[in-house]
Amino acid sequence: MLEHSYSATNTHLLWLTLCSSILFFQGCSQKPEADTAALPPIAAHANAIDDLDRFPNRQELGAHAEGRPWVAHITSTDLDQDGKTDALFCEAQESRIYWLRQTSPGNFEELTIAEKMRAPVHVEAVDMDKDGDLDVLVASMGQVFPNNDRIGSVIILENDGRQNFTPHWILQNVARVTDLRAADLNRDGELDLVVGQFGYDQGEIRWMERTGPWEFESHNLLNLSGTINLSVADFNGDSAPDIVAMVSQEWEQVWYFENSGEGSFSSRAIWSSTNEDYAASGLSLCDLNRDGKPDVLFSNGDGFGPVGIPGPRPWHGVQWLENKGNGSFRFHRIGDLAGAYSPIEVDVDKDGHMDVIAVSSFNDWYKADAKSLVWFRNDGRMQFTPHVIAYEPIQLLSIVTGDFYGNGKPSLITGGFHAYPPYNDRISRILLWSQEKL
Repeated sequence: MLEHSYSATNTHLLWLTLCSSILFFQGCSQKPEADTAALPPIAAHANAIDDLDRFPNRQELGAHAEGRPWVAHITSTDLDQDGKTDALFCEAQESRIYWLRQTSPGNFEELTIAEKMRAPVHVEAVDMDKDGDLDVLVASMGQVFPNNDRIGSVIILENDGRQNFTPHWILQNVARVTDLRAADLNRDGELDLVVGQFGYDQGEIRWMERTGPWEFESHNLLNLSGTINLSVADFNGDSAPDIVAMVSQEWEQVWYFENSGEGSFSSRAIWSSTNEDYAASGLSLCDLNRDGKPDVLFSNGDGFGPVGIPGPRPWHGVQWLENKGNGSFRFHRIGDLAGAYSPIEVDVDKDGHMDVIAVSSFNDWYKADAKSLVWFRNDGRMQFTPHVIAYEPIQLLSIVTGDFYGNGKPSLITGGFHAYPPYNDRISRILLWSQEKL
């Protein structure tokens, strides 16, 4: 995920306009001082194992995949709190937020809960007003095409308790927003917000202090373009929520913001690649070694590079930053995956060891053996072997896990973002994957 300090070529700009994905846009600024890491080594298990029957039941949910869906993000929740796991997702091209309400195990109805969200790319469910129901946080880029305009927004959809939502535009006219999370950062009993802004040439990470029912005051944490994802957890064990964030562009870094407990943060890059075409693409929390300390998963698989043509790179894959305590992290390469995006932890085979699953968005989809969904199986000694779950559908961008069938086994829901060729019958919109033939 790169733009060098020189201007992009006409070819590069053409491809950017063609593909217009939420995470593929680059900017340029001066790089900060930070520890760097060499290009990750090739994974020990270079040859993946086909495991195509691991999730044999695949069910398209909601509307039929007509045209080219742009599902930017999907998350699991029980929005109506009826005991059945639902899903929320963003459709960036339609500027809508959808609710997949589970009516019975494995059966869903699709409902629109918000429109005119201006290219939404991240959604979270949380009770912001403490009235007992779940509200919805929305990160809006304003436009998924590269743009320097201040068109990003943060919206909170207030739930009236009957799943009717009133939008509150908390932040507007800022650099394009890609992620946001809620947490009580200053420990005053009120939920604050953490906001990541990709921007284009200019971006930002800020936290927004709650000052009223729907009022917030912004505090700047970082001025760099290219923030993709962020997460909040108590990484150092002091009971104060800290922040981690992935910053792409020419930075290719993971940043750590340590909270003093009063909403004051010290910051540093805890991992950084010297490869300017590293292609950072996603970040999530995990606890792979189950030591009780939150760790960080991240992927690199964005498709753009100096040549300006989207596609795989030999160093694409999935990484784990092991939390060693006291703000210290150790880098581990989990495995290779061309076009890797959205890694998540899940105990796929229920053996008590946390595994990793990731999707592929940028790959050579003209080849039948381009991997679409891969399970990195943990042998219990933190050695991961890749198992190919699927070669299609192609161009998957988002994935979430949950017990969607009520059988105690983890299922998956994936979202397709089809913004560049090939356009064929291998595309999908929302797909539910089960480990049992139903």
